[in-house]
Amino acid sequence: MKPSPRVQVRRLPKRGAYDPDTIHAILDAGFLAHVGFAVDGQPFVIPTLYGRRGDRLFLHGSAASRMLKHLETGVPACVAVTLVDGLVLARSAFHHSMNYRSVTAFGTARKVAGEKPKNEALAILSEHLIRGRWDEVRLPNAKELKATTVLEFTIEEASAKIRTGPPGDDEEDYQLPIWAGVLPLQLTPRDPVADPRLTPGIPLAESVRRFRR
Repeated sequence: MKPSPRVQVRRLPKRGAYDPDTIHAILDAGFLAHVGFAVDGQPFVIPTLYGRRGDRLFLHGSAASRMLKHLETGVPACVAVTLVDGLVLARSAFHHSMNYRSVTAFGTARKVAGEKPKNEALAILSEHLIRGRWDEVRLPNAKELKATTVLEFTIEEASAKIRTGPPGDDEEDYQLPIWAGVLPLQLTPRDPVADPRLTPGIPLAESVRRFRR
């Protein structure tokens, strides 16, 4: 199916992809999204964590959040996720670039109501961020659930855009005595830092021990 104009990649269209497998793989590799929406003609873009199940993204935050209050009314919204894989260093300033994987998704959100559905959605969020942590912690109580808004954002359509590989210099520049190539970048967990108030003798959580992204 041909993508609609709002998701079609126009600049360097060969980098675009529209199949669910590619889109889901990028969403699963990330955890930070930027949510775009407009209030009375004023655009806003807010960073937030997310979790995915199928074609739905789960967002959460304070019940007082302006973004969540606005999105729960069903207004059109855009969710963008970008993973930076490397800096592409060319021989010319013009051809410097970046290797990346990104997704732009359009859709609407609805409020998740009820203790069980909210807990299920929050578990998806938690497991997306660090697998196994949900089973290690105290679950939200009634007061905390009331103070938390959870939204289910349904992806109506989306596109991915991906760049890989070396720089693409002008042919005559390949002979210049200038180093060119790719500087790979990767998000890597460092050694965990325990809470200063951690009770002595409590071992490192298994979810943290095996964390990899």
